[in-house]
Amino acid sequence: MRNLIDILDLTTEEIDELISTASDIIDNPGKYAEACRGKILGTLFFEPSTRTRLSFTSAMMSLGGSVLGFDQANSTSVTKGETLSDTIRMVSAYTDIIAMRHPKEGAPIVASAVSEVPIINAGDGGHFHPTQTLTDLMTIKRKLGRLEGLTVGLCGDLKYGRTVHSLICAMSRYAGVRFVLISPKELRLPDYVKDEFLKDGSYTEITELEAAIPELDILYMTRIQEERFESHEEYERLANVYELDANKLRNAKPTLSVLHPLPRVNEINVDVDTDPRAHYFEQAANGRYIRMALILKLLGTRGYSDNRMSGEESDTLECRNPHCLSLTERGIVKLFRDGVCIYCDQKAQNK
Repeated sequence: MRNLIDILDLTTEEIDELISTASDIIDNPGKYAEACRGKILGTLFFEPSTRTRLSFTSAMMSLGGSVLGFDQANSTSVTKGETLSDTIRMVSAYTDIIAMRHPKEGAPIVASAVSEVPIINAGDGGHFHPTQTLTDLMTIKRKLGRLEGLTVGLCGDLKYGRTVHSLICAMSRYAGVRFVLISPKELRLPDYVKDEFLKDGSYTEITELEAAIPELDILYMTRIQEERFESHEEYERLANVYELDANKLRNAKPTLSVLHPLPRVNEINVDVDTDPRAHYFEQAANGRYIRMALILKLLGTRGYSDNRMSGEESDTLECRNPHCLSLTERGIVKLFRDGVCIYCDQKAQNK
């Protein structure tokens, strides 16, 4: 059994294979219409979602399968105190594969340790969102014809933006990719992402959006996410720091691809929607096809050992990330690898 917890679970060759399959699904939908007949996808969304949840539902139904699940935590036994581990044990008895979104970082790792069926991480807090990254990579490949040698601008919430973290993890493996990280100081990319995936010279950090645009092949805009902030006041101070409009694109390359994981608020003006370089709605549509390809791949995988619970207990270390599931989930072993919490990838602190 195989899971998808973060994008590094897939090799670049497997990513290319998934993109190829998704493209074939677009061209030959009838060929796949019964591929998952009799299979059930569980969609466990402990956090609100529109595109991700509906695209997973559409993907499984387009493959001839069925879907069951929930789209809000307050309609589940979590409100009665049930642990995530118990929820997963129960749902995996009713389904063949599970897609899960959870507000706590590390939730899919806990789920994968107890599930009897493959787990797909549909977003865990501000940590990772690998299926959005597959959607992004598919869109880039179809628009620009390659994933190598690109200059990628990432703008907005780089601290809590799980889509940004996953995209950097993925594209850092392709030759010649350079990142321009555009954010206010308070929302800079976390050190654990830079330390693990970025090398000196492969990125620059700036605060001005317009100055970066002329050199970019991809501009990936993100929403400032109120739900990730500890205080409403901090969110309000940073909420509208960036807005891309048609005027700011006047010096952009004609081949630029403007992407956004959506939903947007004010960070992309509607006057950009008619620009031929705006690809975010096509990007959302691609999510259905790449998730179809992923479901087929994971359901077809046998004899694969996916052991994420590898680490050591510690009498001297503890995770202090308030968004990490290990701080609230009863009964799980707190494990560390090289001084880092295995659930959220944050550096542990001394007790």
